[in-house]
Amino acid sequence: MDIDIEFLKYPIGKFQKPETTEPGLISEAIATIKSFPAHLFTAVSPLSPAQLDTPYRPGGWTVRQLVHHCADSHMNAFVRFKLALTEQNPTIKPYDEAAWANLSDSKLPIEPSLAIIKAIHFKWGVVLDAMSKEDYIRSYFHPEKQRSQELGEITLMYAWHSTHHLSHIQHLVLRENW
Repeated sequence: MDIDIEFLKYPIGKFQKPETTEPGLISEAIATIKSFPAHLFTAVSPLSPAQLDTPYRPGGWTVRQLVHHCADSHMNAFVRFKLALTEQNPTIKPYDEAAWANLSDSKLPIEPSLAIIKAIHFKWGVVLDAMSKEDYIRSYFHPEKQRSQELGEITLMYAWHSTHHLSHIQHLVLRENW
């Protein structure tokens, strides 16, 4: 099967910064963030250890690394979110996600990271539901991007991020006929 590598990297396309963050888009993003743990669990629970150790694309992370990455990434996102809600445009700390994906904890069973994702997304959903329209224009400064990002954009970005990595797993399962 000859599949375009760009499609394997970005099965739902690259994230596009929205011109505006309309309430309808935010509501959809919140629903995606809240439902991600259940969808991820459904996608990975039938997989064997060998399947979890299969890269989702040539040169890509394994499914196991993807699950651990989502826990790491979404923990960081939630902390950044809370910083932006409680401080004026704080500068966040970037991290090397590729290096994190190669640390020893990324070889563990996926259950601890699934539990982290479930807990983080539950708490994140509570915070998102309680936010006012004004809260979504609060921001943090991302030093790697050299710009401030509003929480509305970040909400949409992490809904995309959740769907992006879930699609990596789902497409691998389909391609491999698991």
